[in-house]
Amino acid sequence: MNPTPATKKSDATQDPSVAAAGHGHQAGLAAFVGVGPGDEGLLTMRAADLLARADLVVGRAELTGRLAHRLRPGAVIVEAADPEQDAKALIKAAKAGQVAVRVCTGDPLLFSRAGRQADACAKAGVRLEIVPGVSAATAIPAFAGIPLTSDTGGVRVIHASDISQVDGPASGSLVILGAENGPIDLAKMLVAAGWADTTPLAITWNGTTTEQHTVVSKLGSVTADLKAAGVSVLTEYGPAVAVVGEAAAHQGLSWFESKPLFGWRVLVPRTKEQAASVSERLRSHGAVPEEVPTIAVEPPRTPQQMERAVKGLVTGRYQWIAFTSVNAVRAVREKLEEYGLDARAFAGVKVAAVGDQTAASLAEFGIKPDLVPEGEQSSEGLAASWPPYDDVLDPINRVLLPRADIATETLIARLTDLGWEAEDVTAYRTVRAAPPPAPIREAIKSGGFDAVLFTSSSTVRNLIGIAGKPHAVTAIAVIGPQTAQTAAEYGLRVDVMAPKPSATALVEALAEHGARLREAAIAAGEPVRKPSERRRGARRRLR
Repeated sequence: MNPTPATKKSDATQDPSVAAAGHGHQAGLAAFVGVGPGDEGLLTMRAADLLARADLVVGRAELTGRLAHRLRPGAVIVEAADPEQDAKALIKAAKAGQVAVRVCTGDPLLFSRAGRQADACAKAGVRLEIVPGVSAATAIPAFAGIPLTSDTGGVRVIHASDISQVDGPASGSLVILGAENGPIDLAKMLVAAGWADTTPLAITWNGTTTEQHTVVSKLGSVTADLKAAGVSVLTEYGPAVAVVGEAAAHQGLSWFESKPLFGWRVLVPRTKEQAASVSERLRSHGAVPEEVPTIAVEPPRTPQQMERAVKGLVTGRYQWIAFTSVNAVRAVREKLEEYGLDARAFAGVKVAAVGDQTAASLAEFGIKPDLVPEGEQSSEGLAASWPPYDDVLDPINRVLLPRADIATETLIARLTDLGWEAEDVTAYRTVRAAPPPAPIREAIKSGGFDAVLFTSSSTVRNLIGIAGKPHAVTAIAVIGPQTAQTAAEYGLRVDVMAPKPSATALVEALAEHGARLREAAIAAGEPVRKPSERRRGARRRLR
């Protein structure tokens, strides 16, 4: 067993029942925690709570790797190996006053070795807890839209290794876990046991993840239907759950795989901080975002300008401060905090934000902007919304404009025309990021991505500069006309343009594009394929 430290802190609240565990004040805890079938959103609150305070976590590498960000700094991760050795590790840690967690796929007491390990812990006299998890037997059919109890026959759950114990046909649904190891043989055995070859069968691979794929068939036509779906080596596609019975034929509730961007691999070329909210929204539409920073934000080479600007902000030198990006908000906030100041430094100063995202960043700092353009959310839109200077209503005519070193002069020119005196301050510098790893560069150029989101002209130039030009099959989505023009200059076909210049609107526009492609394929009686699956030489396979 090779222990490895976790690297991310959790903000979970301490539970009094185990508050002293790990610190020698009371007995430790051995917890067997079900973490569901794949989707992290299916974790129970108690599971997340124990993971956040665990001193030792034992589990398969694919589970612990997926959950590592939920563990506290210093937690030790041990890859599950021999069940007896794993139990000894849990007992040793619990007796040392630590919180030891054994993570289990689905539910820890359903077709799992955890039950025997829990017995060993109980016999050793350590404090024990079993946290139920969402079982693959119910979660995966639900994600596939299969109503297991649509009739009155109930549900029976078995493992594929026990298929020989299934008698003749029965009413209700039969759920088979571990079906990836031979669905064709399973179907044949059921028919041999007396099940009609017309009995519906649904097989779902990688359930509750963005690689989920369901094939609906009948016991007598599984071989042909799997071949038609592009399935060859079955175990290549990951774990599978099969449902046998009339419920398996119900396809009207296939909500998960019907998401507009389901399984799309989408490139998000922004700074890592800016990409987080975009990626989360993409995931809500079923996409798999890949964040590739194209620019890096660095402090200005000479900090004196910002120091004078902060002093002027505090002493009442400015009537307005205008923020044209989230990065500008972050730069000013960091400089204020460096001097021990907070949002109160903006007292008496009017605040303008270029758009919704910049306004949201200000709100996180406790500031509600006085001006956000209602139309185009850009420097031009902000300039068009700016009020003229009035020497009666405005005691001061100066505007602080903290921004990037490569910002345009449009806003300054407009402020000058309106009678304002703009003090242009370099708050941060933008530099081209380092090239992404070779596999990412190859995927960009070969059509491995289904879409790429461009949120500015600089992201177009920088991505092509560090990684190459996206393949022709990749859907190009841009935030506005200027970005579209830059993309066209580089020979890119623009497929999607946001109705307004915001990253949120851009993601929604891409989702609408994906929905139209899906609807068109269904209407034409064609299989629904992602853009990357349309490139020449792309192999037909399960997602």
